[in-house]
Amino acid sequence: MNDGYQIRAQNPRFALGLALGLSLVLLLTAGCSKDVMLFEDVPPANELYEKGVRQLNGRRILGIYTWVNYNKAIETFQTIIDNYPYSEYETEAQLRIADAYFRDHRYDEALSYYRDFGDLHPQNPKVPYTILRSALCHYNQISSIDRDQTPTREALKYLEMLTSRYPYDPETRKGEIILQQLRTQLADNMMEIGDFYLRRTQYQSAAMRYRTVLDDYPGLGMDAESLFKLGICYENMKRTDEALRLYHVVLENFSSSKMAEQAAERIARAE
Repeated sequence: MNDGYQIRAQNPRFALGLALGLSLVLLLTAGCSKDVMLFEDVPPANELYEKGVRQLNGRRILGIYTWVNYNKAIETFQTIIDNYPYSEYETEAQLRIADAYFRDHRYDEALSYYRDFGDLHPQNPKVPYTILRSALCHYNQISSIDRDQTPTREALKYLEMLTSRYPYDPETRKGEIILQQLRTQLADNMMEIGDFYLRRTQYQSAAMRYRTVLDDYPGLGMDAESLFKLGICYENMKRTDEALRLYHVVLENFSSSKMAEQAAERIARAE
């Protein structure tokens, strides 16, 4: 070791040449490895797509449980998007990524991909599917009728968009069932708020909620009750004529409801 040091100290030209030689070797080595990385083979789009589908389907464990690595599936589909941006599989890969996020309950990410799909491919026949799935991203985050109804309203917005833009699409038939359910849920929520104010004798606030049910959610089976309770609010607000008119509407149009008997009692009491 000492001899080598002495040679480099006594022969500066040799030392410089050695250093340059080593540097060249390192550069060539680094260049070769970079070339290997740059020109690494990427499987064809169809093979990647089939692989992603298999990953998304998962694998059975003990014959009773399906394990899915959603991140791996997303990574595979993303490889198609990155390497084959103009292939037929690129469009399908976008949808599959959205579905992977959806199935993994990552609804914000799924919603972003579904919306982007519609923006990028407005004429694609699967746009109704993405609108329905966007609605379901919000629908699956609904807790109960006594909580914040923002997810319900957002889901309703997408479902109404689906029915108005694609009235004859098969996805719309599925959406209409959910649409009816959500409208009923919002009406129930509004009725609960009205009842809350009514119990506290805040008649103006209660009347506003019952009127909303009548105006925004008619025909859902709550008309008789909301009319009758709106009448009670008017009666306590000294708007007796309006209250009696509402009681008569209940009696004449919903004679078989339990509200009809109570409306008749209110009318008889006022006479």
